[in-house]
This record gives sequence, structure tokens and C-alpha cells, in this order.
Amino acid sequence: MLRLRPYKACDANTIVSWIKDEVSFHKWCADRFEHYPITGEDLNNYYQSFACANNFFQMTAFNESEIVGHLLMRFIDEEQKILRFGFVIVDDTKRGKGYGKKMLQLAIQFAFDIVKAEKITIGVFDNNESAYHCYKAVGFQDIGQVQNYYILGEEWKCKELELGKRF
Repeated sequence: MLRLRPYKACDANTIVSWIKDEVSFHKWCADRFEHYPITGEDLNNYYQSFACANNFFQMTAFNESEIVGHLLMRFIDEEQKILRFGFVIVDDTKRGKGYGKKMLQLAIQFAFDIVKAEKITIGVFDNNESAYHCYKAVGFQDIGQVQNYYILGEEWKCKELELGKRF
């Protein structure tokens, strides 16, 4: 059974080990880190900078024996009604087995039922089709907004998706 819990600093080395190349790294974090590869310490330092924020949640997905996924959630508005998901990642040896979908479903439940978000947003690069299909499978809708990033000498288009609370 897959469950979510708050991120622990000891999760960091495992999470960054799932990032096998620079393209995957940028798909995962966009432009949030200045260098590749990152270490567990880099991830913990990044998260530590938000330690006192009431709008930032890092979560880890785990099963009976190990951690299998990770994501963060942060409110992007002052009223704390719009929550943005980011840094979504699943253990690369477990991709394609439904872990990402289940982790997102648990995160969506947390977002709507626990922190009372009214809308969730997420961005996904055009060159990350598996993530796009996973997000669509849990109910996110493409809203037609695109932001351009310049990564590794190329222009990457990032689609904006959203999910509204179901009443």
C-alpha cells in the first residue's frame, strides 16, 4: 500500500539517486538548482530555506519497505487557495507501475482535504510525455498556457495544467 508522509532529510540521497542524467534533472526541477548533479545535501539546503514557511510542504511516498516517490506542494497565492505541485519524481526502477499516479492521488487528497486548497496547478515540459499523461490520468486539465525555458541550449515549452476541487 502506498502512503504519503512528510519528507525527512534522510530521504534526500535516495531521491537524488533517481535522477540519472541532466535532461531528467531539468525535467524534474526546471531552473531551481544552478548545477547538475545535485547531492542530497543540496536538496536539504534548498528545503531548509523554506523551513519556516507555512505555505511549503515536501512529501515522500513510501510502501511497506522503502520510499518510492517524492513531490513538493506550495501555495502560490496569499489566500492559500491555489497549491502548486513540483519536484514530482518516482524511483526510476518503479516507473510505469502506477506509483506516480497513486502518489499524485494521495497528494491531491491531502491538498483538498487537509490544507483545503481550491485549485492545484502543475507545469510539465512538452518533452516529458510520460509525466503529462500521468497528470492527465489523475484529472489535471491543460489550460493552454505555455512558458518557455531555455535549457541545455534548447527552448523547452512548459505546459500549465490545473485541477479544481470536486464538490
